[in-house]
Amino acid sequence: MRRVAVVGAGAIGGFLAAALAKAGIQVAVVARGPHLEAIRHGTLRVESDLGSWETRLEAGDDLRLLGDFDALILTFKAHQWPAFRAQLEPFSSRTASIVTMQNGLPFWYVREPPLASVDPDGAIGRLFGDDRIVGAVVHVSGRVVAPGVVSQSGGLRYVLGDPRGGSNARVDALAEVFRRAGLAPEIDANVRATVWLKLVNNSGLNPVSVLRGMTIKPMLADPQARAQVHALMTETLAVGQAMGVVADVDVDDRIAYAARLDDVKTSMLQDYERGRALELEPILGAAIELGERYGVAVPALRDAYERLRRLTATESLP
Repeated sequence: MRRVAVVGAGAIGGFLAAALAKAGIQVAVVARGPHLEAIRHGTLRVESDLGSWETRLEAGDDLRLLGDFDALILTFKAHQWPAFRAQLEPFSSRTASIVTMQNGLPFWYVREPPLASVDPDGAIGRLFGDDRIVGAVVHVSGRVVAPGVVSQSGGLRYVLGDPRGGSNARVDALAEVFRRAGLAPEIDANVRATVWLKLVNNSGLNPVSVLRGMTIKPMLADPQARAQVHALMTETLAVGQAMGVVADVDVDDRIAYAARLDDVKTSMLQDYERGRALELEPILGAAIELGERYGVAVPALRDAYERLRRLTATESLP
């Protein structure tokens, strides 16, 4: 694997691109606004668990103008697919691996019928079959400190797997590239379960962090906030169990583990504070939609979803 594109080079994508470039991989990034201009006309500076460094990267705002690639690592938010779909359409007839490194349920998770909350008309799913996909789950945190500057923390673990189960040549090749970059990839034979368990965490931590305006540690130290997180996570887990994608999991253990991590702002809280649209549909919307399909009551998820919709509508987020 010689040439990689990172599509959506914010905090997580920017760090990943810089780490790969530092290891000698040819990397191009798709970004936007002042962050893009800083990278395009200067360097991307990284402060991370791998150390601090600066690197020059090929950068643009349109993937179609950057050439061909062996892998496209998608790190834009899942609800931003409408803005990126046209750029990705030409690659449907090429051979690049499509690496979905996003919060929430990816488009490939449920194909028939496709989820209205994730891929309303199935148009994304028609671009890329499961044979092209590398499913991924990110276990790191990051933020854009300033245009052209990203900060990463929380370790170097990236879970990779074939959405059909097991591994394949695409997964193995990407894992090897990540190892060369000093990252800690794990090949997961059941990445579908791992994606759902990450959704369990996101469905609890992200919404409550916005509704209460709290970072992780104080939020989970507050009994009422913690109970709210627990209710959301429990409902999301129940949906996954009804689908047969996950077994029984101790939600209290997952919350306790999250409480021991670095005190960070969730991605949803970061977006809210910056006046950006939130990841409501791929996280809460998808869990609610699948709850309806499988007959699982999700009143806490519905309440959080509606409250966040009202909150963002009132504040006129883009």
